Amino acid sequence: MLTNLSRNLWRAHRGSNVKGRVARYGTWFDRNKRGDYDHTETVNDYYDLCSEFMQFGWTESLHFAPLTPGESLEDSITRHQRLMIDRLQLRKGMTIIDIGCGVGGPMRRVVRESGAKVFCLNNNAQQLGEAKRKNVEAGLDHMAEYMKCNFMDMSAIDTCTFDGGYAIESTCHAPDKRQAFAEIYRVLKPGALFWGQEMCMTDNFDPDDSRHEAIKRDLMLGIALHDIATFAEVNRALEAVGFEVIEAADRDIQDGPSTPWYQPMQGRRGTLRSAFRRTPLGRKAMIGALRVAEALRYFPKGSTAVVQLMDRTADAYVAGGESGVFTPLYCFLARKPA
Repeated sequence: MLTNLSRNLWRAHRGSNVKGRVARYGTWFDRNKRGDYDHTETVNDYYDLCSEFMQFGWTESLHFAPLTPGESLEDSITRHQRLMIDRLQLRKGMTIIDIGCGVGGPMRRVVRESGAKVFCLNNNAQQLGEAKRKNVEAGLDHMAEYMKCNFMDMSAIDTCTFDGGYAIESTCHAPDKRQAFAEIYRVLKPGALFWGQEMCMTDNFDPDDSRHEAIKRDLMLGIALHDIATFAEVNRALEAVGFEVIEAADRDIQDGPSTPWYQPMQGRRGTLRSAFRRTPLGRKAMIGALRVAEALRYFPKGSTAVVQLMDRTADAYVAGGESGVFTPLYCFLARKPA
């Protein structure tokens, strides 16, 4: 696995000053305050730097899922994607838009289990290329189309094009959520369903609590989020552009036994089969190994700095989850009126 990771990192970062990009990424919050800032560039930096490590430490589906005791993370993600497929009523003959497709993990599940074709939209060229490579390897490339495009402006796509759509942890990066939802609304056909999974501050979040605000700031810095909306703000943005919200809930709150969404990064035993590399100890071990591997030129210079950034972000995720003020699992189903 490390050999594959090394090869993928050299390919992804060829000619790039990784350490310099990590250092610049760490200043984006301050640059935003000064006005010397492009949020799209910051989000691209985040995914350019982190995507390969995300796949190594998580799965090819770069998103969270409701977890069940005794179930692997991979199985929980599959179950969650099947819920989305069911709610969107996907079937053969439909063409669906995947808004912010990542490296195509959810798309491949959609194609295999529903037979629908998927239009893969992503503003990150590295991820889009990886999605296409993986689709070719899986024999699914004929079921996909690709476009490098910012979902804030999809004017290259005709109005009323798609039979449905989904956005999994992508529109949380939007600097203007209402504008993002308006563009999605426009490209869907009348009557089409739209599934979204948003990173949100929960109803427990108190903006006057300094600890809550510090957690929010750490999450924004670590995940390249321009802001983090509340549940109500997401719903208002959807309704303001014309969507009918059919259902919306924090999917981490389940009936029956469940495991907190952040547990794989917390490293506690007994509730979930989780890879060692996701745990705090595993991440620290990876940082130590990368220092040696960089010195031997087995990994690109700057790889250690990327994993240190991701380690801090994982700690912020856990702090947000343990305090109950943050969830990456606010899921909604909305419809464009017929």
